[in-house]
Amino acid sequence: MSTERDSETTFDEDSQPNDEVVPYSDDETEDELDDQGSTVEPEQNRVNREAEENQEPFRKECTWQVKANDRKYHEQPHFMNTKFFCIKKSKYAAIPQISTLAWYTTLVPLLLVLGVTAIKDLVDDVARHKMDKEINNRTCEVIKDGRFKVAKWKDIQVGDVIRLKKNDFVPADILLLSSSEPNSLCYVETAELDGETNLKFKMSLEITDQYLQREDMLATFDGFVECEEPNNRLDKFTGTLFWRNKSFPLDADKILLRGCVIRNTDFCHGLVIFAGADTKIMKNSGKTRFKRTKIDYLMNYMVYTIFVVLSLLSAGLAIGHAYWEAQVGNYSWYLYDGEDDTPSYRGFLNFWGYIIVLNTMVPISLYVSVEVIRLGQSHFINWDLQMYYAEKDTPAKARTTTLNEQLGQIHYIFSDKTGTLTQNIMTFKKCCINGQIYGDHRDASQHNHNKIEQVDFSWNTYADGKLAFYDHYLIEQIQSGKEPEVRQFFFLLAVCHTVMVDRTDGQLNYQAASPDEGALVNAARNFGFAFLARTQNTITISELGTERTYNVLAILDFNSDRKRMSIIVRTPEGNIRLYCKGADTVIYERLHRMNPTKQETQDALDIFANETLRTLCLCYKEIEEKEFAEWNKKFMAASVASTNRDEALDKVYEEIEKDLILLGATAIEDKLQDGVPETISKLAKADIKIWVLTGDKKETAENIGFACELLTEDTTICYGEDINSLLHARMENQRNRGGVYAKFAPPVQEPFFPPGGNRALIITGSWLNEILLEKKTKRSKILKLKFPRTEEERRMRTQSKRRLEAKKEQRQKNFVDLACECSAVICCRVTPKQKAMVVDLVKRYKKAITLAIGDGANDVNMIKTAHIGVGISGQEGMQAVMSSDYSFAQFRYLQRLLLVHGRWSYIRMCKFLRYFFYKNFAFTLVHFWYSFFNGYSAQTAYEDWFITLYNVLYSSLPVLLMGLLDQDVSDKLSLRFPGLYIVGQRDLLFNYKRFFVSLLHGVLTSMILFFIPLGAYLQTVGQDGEAPSDYQSFAVTIASALVITVNFQIGLDTSYWTFVNAFSIFGSIALYFGIMFDFHSAGIHVLFPSIFQFTGTASNALRQPYIWLTIILTVAVCLLPVVAIRFLSMTIWPSESDKIQKHRKRLKAEEQWQRRQQVFRRGVSSRRSAYAFSHQRGYADLISSGRSIRKKRSPLDAIVADGTAEYRRTGDS
Repeated sequence: MSTERDSETTFDEDSQPNDEVVPYSDDETEDELDDQGSTVEPEQNRVNREAEENQEPFRKECTWQVKANDRKYHEQPHFMNTKFFCIKKSKYAAIPQISTLAWYTTLVPLLLVLGVTAIKDLVDDVARHKMDKEINNRTCEVIKDGRFKVAKWKDIQVGDVIRLKKNDFVPADILLLSSSEPNSLCYVETAELDGETNLKFKMSLEITDQYLQREDMLATFDGFVECEEPNNRLDKFTGTLFWRNKSFPLDADKILLRGCVIRNTDFCHGLVIFAGADTKIMKNSGKTRFKRTKIDYLMNYMVYTIFVVLSLLSAGLAIGHAYWEAQVGNYSWYLYDGEDDTPSYRGFLNFWGYIIVLNTMVPISLYVSVEVIRLGQSHFINWDLQMYYAEKDTPAKARTTTLNEQLGQIHYIFSDKTGTLTQNIMTFKKCCINGQIYGDHRDASQHNHNKIEQVDFSWNTYADGKLAFYDHYLIEQIQSGKEPEVRQFFFLLAVCHTVMVDRTDGQLNYQAASPDEGALVNAARNFGFAFLARTQNTITISELGTERTYNVLAILDFNSDRKRMSIIVRTPEGNIRLYCKGADTVIYERLHRMNPTKQETQDALDIFANETLRTLCLCYKEIEEKEFAEWNKKFMAASVASTNRDEALDKVYEEIEKDLILLGATAIEDKLQDGVPETISKLAKADIKIWVLTGDKKETAENIGFACELLTEDTTICYGEDINSLLHARMENQRNRGGVYAKFAPPVQEPFFPPGGNRALIITGSWLNEILLEKKTKRSKILKLKFPRTEEERRMRTQSKRRLEAKKEQRQKNFVDLACECSAVICCRVTPKQKAMVVDLVKRYKKAITLAIGDGANDVNMIKTAHIGVGISGQEGMQAVMSSDYSFAQFRYLQRLLLVHGRWSYIRMCKFLRYFFYKNFAFTLVHFWYSFFNGYSAQTAYEDWFITLYNVLYSSLPVLLMGLLDQDVSDKLSLRFPGLYIVGQRDLLFNYKRFFVSLLHGVLTSMILFFIPLGAYLQTVGQDGEAPSDYQSFAVTIASALVITVNFQIGLDTSYWTFVNAFSIFGSIALYFGIMFDFHSAGIHVLFPSIFQFTGTASNALRQPYIWLTIILTVAVCLLPVVAIRFLSMTIWPSESDKIQKHRKRLKAEEQWQRRQQVFRRGVSSRRSAYAFSHQRGYADLISSGRSIRKKRSPLDAIVADGTAEYRRTGDS
């Protein structure tokens, strides 16, 4: 059994998932690798393998070819996709023999429906086209005819050489050729890709930096690039540049991706590698899905049900007509119509006649009314001033008009972190120095104050004025110098980093690899220790106004395994000192035994952790000259190692980073957007689960989980290895239980965790692939697979693959069940494709309504996959917004979108649909009852024009206004009582039970509308001595009672009365009588005698009190039972909204949200580290190489005009 199980598994099991890395490329899936050549014959397999072995492995991947300044090269046939289009035509035919209604009764409503729907769709498409056009018409400079000329983005093609200037968006994926910066560095902001606002740098090849600065050189550039096919991996690129008879390797550091913004770089030049839909940002967008609401699907099934009912009724009445013809019609000479058709044929024709007569059971106007209501609700979202962000002048925007009611049914929210929950702004809040905590509100005498002025940094000429700090005692300590550790602390922050500095107009501008590091260096600057300049081997600091330059002997760079960085400097006095900052977990292991403030600092770290601040420990060490000389030899040897360089360096770093002296700890706040914890708390009370899906590190994601109160100190956190073991145990149990009789036994759904307790799940992208069996197979293993030689082998291979698929599906289902038992789920280090996969798993296995919210291009796939996608519009760009269904500027607006607009939209739509089905059944089934008295002849019970206008004018406006304006409770009460939202999640207001209740209500109303007037008309005489019981008077009586009944019924269903509602109800009744008297007048009959045949009917019939009494009696019998049932239900079984409505005056005072109190117990160490440093490796090597040091460059105009070919070489020399 175990052998068979092993043979089924082709996944890599050698390596343990790495929590710190983003998983493999999204475009390389295991299925694609498995499918390669799986049906090829063994002989062909041998030939292919030999070809693979003889060919360079690099060439297998690099099949995309680009030639600089040669568009036509990439337009060759093998680069083009061929697409075929097929257009179908349809015809519509009418059969007059079966039509018992005038043509206009169906055509007028149909044209109205199609017209309104077309206009609404046109408005939606025009808005999207306008935004697309705005982006496509952005401009940049492209080389044409040997000169740079302005071109639109839509005209850029692969192979073009383009120039971009400072603050320009990058229009395509381009290879960086040169820039205005030294060594052709280029600084970019990737906010639109990943929501991060800190700058990243790219660097060109030295060869292109040297020769491709001038316009004429760029125009004659004929380099040839061979690279990977277009894919969606944002951090990966593999290729080669062939130029001047040499080849140069290309990687992601030399590529500028579409969506980036050029920053702090005057200009740069690039070669377009991927354009349009082939760019990585577009490849990450995923498939555009046509989204429909749950109510849409339910409504369609109900319409199918109505069609079945319509067909059955029509068939029954057709059979009745055939029988009646055989028994009565053939023997009644006065019914002879000149046709000698058989009764069965007449019954067949009548079947289609009844299909037409009863077609209003499936009203065409239903769909147009739904569209109008949705359009109105979308505008209410757009006009909501409480979702308007004045700071950025950004209103909320409903970018689709078809999903509003689904906002009231959300079960799961999937949120990005950076830029969605957080502002991606780090602020220095507190610190602990020498065991003393600083950062509280206190004056220079150490007295705490609730209200105290902000610290004035005007004494410091380098202060930027942006730091809000309230502890005046810390300033006193710095200026007095009583505790040297305080100055040493801020000196460490000013010197131990990889920040690069630039001066513009006398102001210092810092370029940091992470916002955390930028915040720390800025804090040191404000407290008097300003980082001023650096060269390859020195760093200059202003220490309380005195400039000092230190020799940098080594930079021990940060990485995610080390979780720390160090710098070794020589002071002007000749002393050698190591400064280090890092996570408390790694720093405490490397401290000297004699550290008197170790426990006090640990207590401070616990306090900072409880306040959800991000912490770093700072320490230093004095180094002897001899010790450094010995270590430096090892360091230099490791630096030039040809293999395993990183491992060798890490080992050398370990030797020097020990016996450290602890200085203290910093506490940085990763600023949440306003109202995030409150919003998450309210959504949780509405039984909405929130999952955070982010590309950030595990520590960072966990810290934010605590900050926004998804996690608490009482939460039991399960990590990847815990989840894997739980799922493995469950799979074993299921395999053991799955014996011969498994198919006959009902499935047992056991919980993963014992009841009670608060649990959360934190999982990285690597563990996610491991758990969901998405881990890739190595190519070498694939090549060794044997191809099936016999039919038996092929059958066994197919069965094995099916077992693997079944195992994978069961594993994924178990994971979703486990995750849904947790109160919070955080997935970190996940790729855009994994974000979409997690959303899809919940959709597939939980059948739940999902919402995804994000702000960057890496969230687009997730936004498109979820039932509803929300984009955060702000400083992070517009890529997510353009792919979203709704957009606004702040995460906190989500509670109003769901709990107010979503809930109202759901309630309104449910009321509207229930009422619409009711009023149409009440209207249409009168024909059914009338059939029993007219020989089942498919004759109508109403005038043709009444049938035409009933759904268009007489009963449309009140229900439309209810669908637009009705509200059971106010917006404030909706937010105060999130539990009201649960009715939408459980589909309580519109389901098959509610549908059949509405159907039954309509059937009973139609019986009352028909039989009470029928009974009243039998054997009666009017005041004038004439019998009022003619067909036309009977039709007017039923129609009048119907219009009054359905309009008063909508009044009973309305919860929120306004003048507009009242006017629409009574106005519709008045409109009916006005139009009816006009259509029954003699004047219009003279003009159109064949169309208007009820001449004088209304005036003759309605002048008789007897008929008015009949109408009043009919309306009363229809409505009084409804009133009684509503009264009893509200009194005996009131709903939650009924209770709140009843006490709404007492509940008007708005409840203030209180942040959960954290309990800190001194002496008890916190079980979690608050370390979360979102830093990336890379700047240290750049600084050490000297390539980042800015030198004076010629301005762009001088280069374009005539700049010499050797201007850079002169500057460098």
